Amino acid sequence: MVRTSSDIALKARETHEASARPKARLDLFRFVPFRLNRLAAEVSSALAVEYQERHGLDIPAWRVIATLGFRNDACSAQYISQCTRTHKSTISRAVTTLLNEQLIERVENEADRREFRLQLTKKGRALYEELFPRLLRREDEILACLSTQERKQLSALLGKIEQSLDLIQTSEEADAKQAY
Repeated sequence: MVRTSSDIALKARETHEASARPKARLDLFRFVPFRLNRLAAEVSSALAVEYQERHGLDIPAWRVIATLGFRNDACSAQYISQCTRTHKSTISRAVTTLLNEQLIERVENEADRREFRLQLTKKGRALYEELFPRLLRREDEILACLSTQERKQLSALLGKIEQSLDLIQTSEEADAKQAY
Protein backbone atom coordinates (compact mmCIF):
# COMPACT_ATOMS: atom_id res chain seq x y z
CA MET A 1 0.00 0.00 0.00
CA VAL A 2 1.39 3.36 -1.05
CA ARG A 3 0.96 6.14 1.47
CA THR A 4 0.34 9.62 0.23
CA SER A 5 1.52 12.75 1.94
CA SER A 6 -2.07 13.47 2.99
CA ASP A 7 -2.27 10.01 4.65
CA ILE A 8 0.93 10.72 6.54
CA ALA A 9 -0.25 14.21 7.55
CA LEU A 10 -3.61 12.82 8.73
CA LYS A 11 -1.88 10.14 10.81
CA ALA A 12 0.47 12.71 12.34
CA ARG A 13 -2.46 14.99 13.20
CA GLU A 14 -4.39 12.09 14.83
CA THR A 15 -1.31 11.12 16.83
CA HIS A 16 -0.79 14.72 17.98
CA GLU A 17 -4.47 15.15 18.93
CA ALA A 18 -4.45 11.88 20.86
CA SER A 19 -1.34 12.90 22.80
CA ALA A 20 -2.71 16.42 23.44
CA ARG A 21 -5.92 15.07 25.00
CA PRO A 22 -5.71 14.21 28.66
CA LYS A 23 -5.72 10.46 29.15
CA ALA A 24 -9.06 9.18 30.37
CA ARG A 25 -8.84 7.95 33.95
CA LEU A 26 -11.11 5.73 35.90
CA ASP A 27 -12.88 7.76 38.57
CA LEU A 28 -13.34 5.09 41.20
CA PHE A 29 -16.11 7.05 42.91
CA ARG A 30 -18.22 6.94 39.74
CA PHE A 31 -17.37 3.33 38.87
CA VAL A 32 -20.55 1.36 39.65
CA PRO A 33 -18.85 -1.95 40.63
CA PHE A 34 -16.73 -0.07 43.17
CA ARG A 35 -19.74 1.82 44.50
CA LEU A 36 -21.80 -1.36 44.85
CA ASN A 37 -18.94 -3.18 46.58
CA ARG A 38 -18.33 -0.31 48.98
CA LEU A 39 -22.03 -0.03 49.80
CA ALA A 40 -22.29 -3.78 50.33
CA ALA A 41 -19.32 -3.74 52.69
CA GLU A 42 -20.72 -0.84 54.72
CA VAL A 43 -24.23 -2.26 54.93
CA SER A 44 -22.87 -5.68 55.85
CA SER A 45 -20.74 -4.15 58.60
CA ALA A 46 -23.68 -2.12 59.93
CA LEU A 47 -25.81 -5.25 60.12
CA ALA A 48 -23.00 -7.38 61.55
CA VAL A 49 -23.12 -5.39 64.78
CA GLU A 50 -26.45 -7.05 65.53
CA TYR A 51 -25.10 -10.60 65.39
CA GLN A 52 -21.38 -10.16 66.08
CA GLU A 53 -21.51 -8.18 69.28
CA ARG A 54 -24.54 -9.90 70.78
CA HIS A 55 -23.91 -13.48 69.64
CA GLY A 56 -20.30 -13.72 68.46
CA LEU A 57 -21.27 -14.71 64.92
CA ASP A 58 -19.18 -13.64 61.97
CA ILE A 59 -20.60 -12.78 58.57
CA PRO A 60 -20.25 -16.29 57.04
CA ALA A 61 -21.93 -17.90 60.07
CA TRP A 62 -24.79 -15.42 59.84
CA ARG A 63 -25.14 -16.18 56.12
CA VAL A 64 -25.54 -19.88 56.93
CA ILE A 65 -28.13 -19.17 59.63
CA ALA A 66 -29.98 -16.67 57.44
CA THR A 67 -30.14 -19.06 54.49
CA LEU A 68 -31.37 -21.93 56.63
CA GLY A 69 -33.75 -19.63 58.47
CA PHE A 70 -35.84 -18.60 55.51
CA ARG A 71 -36.07 -22.09 54.03
CA ASN A 72 -38.72 -24.63 54.94
CA ASP A 73 -36.43 -27.61 54.42
CA ALA A 74 -32.80 -28.59 54.87
CA CYS A 75 -30.24 -27.73 52.21
CA SER A 76 -26.64 -28.44 51.35
CA ALA A 77 -23.64 -26.31 52.22
CA GLN A 78 -23.11 -25.97 48.47
CA TYR A 79 -26.57 -24.38 48.16
CA ILE A 80 -25.63 -21.87 50.87
CA SER A 81 -22.29 -21.15 49.22
CA GLN A 82 -23.84 -20.51 45.83
CA CYS A 83 -26.82 -18.52 47.12
CA THR A 84 -24.65 -16.23 49.21
CA ARG A 85 -21.76 -16.13 46.74
CA THR A 86 -19.41 -17.09 49.57
CA HIS A 87 -16.47 -19.42 48.93
CA LYS A 88 -17.25 -23.02 49.88
CA SER A 89 -14.27 -23.24 52.27
CA THR A 90 -15.55 -20.18 54.14
CA ILE A 91 -19.02 -21.73 54.41
CA SER A 92 -17.48 -25.04 55.47
CA ARG A 93 -15.65 -23.35 58.37
CA ALA A 94 -18.84 -21.54 59.40
CA VAL A 95 -20.80 -24.82 59.26
CA THR A 96 -18.23 -26.51 61.51
CA THR A 97 -18.46 -23.68 64.04
CA LEU A 98 -22.27 -23.68 63.99
CA LEU A 99 -22.40 -27.47 64.35
CA ASN A 100 -20.11 -27.22 67.39
CA GLU A 101 -22.33 -24.50 68.88
CA GLN A 102 -25.39 -26.68 68.18
CA LEU A 103 -27.06 -23.96 66.15
CA ILE A 104 -27.36 -26.20 63.09
CA GLU A 105 -27.45 -29.93 62.55
CA ARG A 106 -26.86 -32.40 59.77
CA VAL A 107 -29.75 -34.46 58.47
CA GLU A 108 -29.54 -37.35 56.08
CA ASN A 109 -30.73 -36.69 52.55
CA GLU A 110 -33.46 -39.27 52.03
CA ALA A 111 -32.92 -39.25 48.26
CA ASP A 112 -29.17 -39.87 48.61
CA ARG A 113 -28.09 -41.32 51.95
CA ARG A 114 -24.45 -40.46 51.23
CA GLU A 115 -25.29 -36.76 51.36
CA PHE A 116 -26.11 -34.73 54.45
CA ARG A 117 -28.07 -31.53 54.46
CA LEU A 118 -28.16 -28.78 57.03
CA GLN A 119 -30.97 -27.30 59.06
CA LEU A 120 -31.34 -25.08 62.10
CA THR A 121 -31.67 -26.69 65.51
CA LYS A 122 -34.27 -25.32 67.95
CA LYS A 123 -31.50 -23.17 69.43
CA GLY A 124 -30.55 -21.95 65.94
CA ARG A 125 -34.18 -21.25 65.02
CA ALA A 126 -34.62 -19.21 68.22
CA LEU A 127 -31.51 -17.19 67.37
CA TYR A 128 -32.76 -16.59 63.83
CA GLU A 129 -36.21 -15.54 65.10
CA GLU A 130 -34.56 -13.12 67.53
CA LEU A 131 -32.16 -11.62 65.00
CA PHE A 132 -34.10 -11.17 61.79
CA PRO A 133 -36.52 -8.51 63.15
CA ARG A 134 -33.51 -6.53 64.41
CA LEU A 135 -31.84 -6.81 61.03
CA LEU A 136 -34.99 -5.68 59.26
CA ARG A 137 -35.19 -2.64 61.57
CA ARG A 138 -31.53 -1.88 60.86
CA GLU A 139 -32.22 -2.18 57.12
CA ASP A 140 -35.07 0.33 57.54
CA GLU A 141 -32.69 2.71 59.33
CA ILE A 142 -30.14 2.43 56.54
CA LEU A 143 -32.78 3.02 53.87
CA ALA A 144 -34.53 5.82 55.77
CA CYS A 145 -32.91 8.35 53.43
CA LEU A 146 -35.07 6.94 50.59
CA SER A 147 -38.78 7.46 50.05
CA THR A 148 -41.07 4.46 49.67
CA GLN A 149 -41.05 5.01 45.90
CA GLU A 150 -37.24 5.24 45.83
CA ARG A 151 -36.97 2.00 47.79
CA LYS A 152 -39.18 0.29 45.22
CA GLN A 153 -37.10 1.75 42.40
CA LEU A 154 -33.87 0.64 44.07
CA SER A 155 -35.22 -2.86 44.49
CA ALA A 156 -36.37 -2.98 40.86
CA LEU A 157 -33.02 -1.67 39.59
CA LEU A 158 -31.05 -4.15 41.68
CA GLY A 159 -33.32 -6.89 40.34
CA LYS A 160 -32.57 -5.82 36.77
CA ILE A 161 -28.83 -5.97 37.42
CA GLU A 162 -29.15 -9.37 39.12
CA GLN A 163 -31.19 -10.62 36.19
CA SER A 164 -28.65 -9.32 33.66
CA LEU A 165 -26.00 -11.30 35.54
CA ASP A 166 -28.28 -14.35 35.52
CA LEU A 167 -28.47 -14.49 39.31
CA ILE A 168 -31.29 -16.41 40.88
CA GLN A 169 -33.36 -13.95 42.86
CA THR A 170 -35.64 -16.07 45.05
CA SER A 171 -35.43 -19.33 46.95
CA GLU A 172 -38.47 -20.54 45.01
CA GLU A 173 -36.61 -19.93 41.74
CA ALA A 174 -33.55 -21.74 43.05
CA ASP A 175 -35.63 -24.71 44.16
CA ALA A 176 -37.58 -24.80 40.88
CA LYS A 177 -34.40 -24.75 38.81
CA GLN A 178 -32.64 -27.06 41.25
CA ALA A 179 -29.79 -24.69 40.60
CA TYR A 180 -28.09 -25.28 43.86
